[in-house]
Amino acid sequence: MSSVPNLTLNNGVAIPQLGFGVFQVGPGETVEAVGQALDAGYRHFDTAQAYGNEAEVGRAIAESGLGRDEVFVTTKLANDRQGRDSAVTALGESLEKLGLDFVDLYLVHWPRPQADVYVETWEGMERCAKDGTARAIGVSNFQVPHLERLAAETATVPAVNQIELHPLLSQKTLRAYHADHGIVTEAWAPIAKGGELLSDERLRAIGRAHDRSAAQVVLRWHIQLGNVVFPKSVTPSRIRENIDVVDFVLSDDEMATVSAMDAGTRLGPDPDRFG
Repeated sequence: MSSVPNLTLNNGVAIPQLGFGVFQVGPGETVEAVGQALDAGYRHFDTAQAYGNEAEVGRAIAESGLGRDEVFVTTKLANDRQGRDSAVTALGESLEKLGLDFVDLYLVHWPRPQADVYVETWEGMERCAKDGTARAIGVSNFQVPHLERLAAETATVPAVNQIELHPLLSQKTLRAYHADHGIVTEAWAPIAKGGELLSDERLRAIGRAHDRSAAQVVLRWHIQLGNVVFPKSVTPSRIRENIDVVDFVLSDDEMATVSAMDAGTRLGPDPDRFG
């Protein structure tokens, strides 16, 4: 079983650096997939109200028999529940589905700048942190201007920003802002949804040097950059492969080779327009 390292958030909470994502995992598959992940050693699970599978994530964790302090659970506020009061109410509903008294991390899923409610939504998130229903609060898909506005108008720096991040979109400017302000970078779509990236000969050559797959090379690149990552799979062998990335190290040259693949290619929505 791999031993996943922890990072420390800006409020002192420890977060496992590699987690298991359940985006687009249907409710009928989620209990089995999360159970497989638990067996493989994952202790960090990333879900969202919009995913529709919080109850199944909670059921799998309950059936594992692990103590609450052994599992780190993240959920995200749905776009249609943004607002100061509704952010609090929505988390209560998520906790009921998850079967938990608190989540370890609660995120604003998208900034939706055209709606202009993310600042008051953040104030609702602050209430969740104060009342203990969320051990830490953060954001997802926020750009530098959104983060700067939160800094100017509210009292709490987000613990994390979960963003699309992979070798084709390395987000250097945003990661630098995070580093300067004590915000942990989390990466969704960390292997660019698979596809052509994983057939790239540069990644395959690095993988051969370490007896690893191209996907494992990319996940290791994230770990060494200091990102938190959430590889997603419902295939037991791939679930185990994805967590087996903590006992080898990429050289500086290998890290540079992966980073040089950055082409500014965004596979998901533009955060300034989505939602």
